Amino acid sequence: MSKFELAPLPYAYDALEPFIDKMTMEIHHGKHHNAYVTNLNNAIAGTEHEGKTLEELFANMSKLPAAIRNNGGGHYNHTLFWNLMKKDGGAPTGDLANAINGAFGSFDEFKKLFSQAGMTRFGSGWAWLVKADGALKITSTPNQDNPLMDVAEIKGYPLLGIDVWEHAYYLKYQNRRNEYIENWWNVVNWDAVAKRFAEGK
Repeated sequence: MSKFELAPLPYAYDALEPFIDKMTMEIHHGKHHNAYVTNLNNAIAGTEHEGKTLEELFANMSKLPAAIRNNGGGHYNHTLFWNLMKKDGGAPTGDLANAINGAFGSFDEFKKLFSQAGMTRFGSGWAWLVKADGALKITSTPNQDNPLMDVAEIKGYPLLGIDVWEHAYYLKYQNRRNEYIENWWNVVNWDAVAKRFAEGK
């Protein structure tokens, strides 16, 4: 059976400096994400779930063991996270910018609401921009849950996500989650978000 694998980062570990530091990226990708992949493979080995896609697992997540939920979510969420960042992120344009303005009033208002979702997520988790039935919504999930899971409060296709687990920012920002979120906007890969917006449901 094919196993899930840890893909290399789409850029160098220091590419997001000074906003996200090299050591955090090395530990976050090489240790944390790698552990999710290893543990996910161990959790599905020899079971009926071996060979299923992450999306197939997420659709029935409420019936699956916690090890598959936590590590499957961890693998998917982090793979997406890495690919939604790049050096000199810029700002959204075109259809995506119009959709954000239409849904939230302005890009600044969207940033404020999204940042708030990240700040108010108690403990560990994620904040998300999703496309649900053609509409844009902001939501957050605990731990390694995501909006594709049948357990999600607001379900949808993830366009953008930020990791607000402490391991994502503690080396550089300590307990200043607000500063991490504020600086993260500098490295959002809006081209990748726009591509997901065009593809998403």
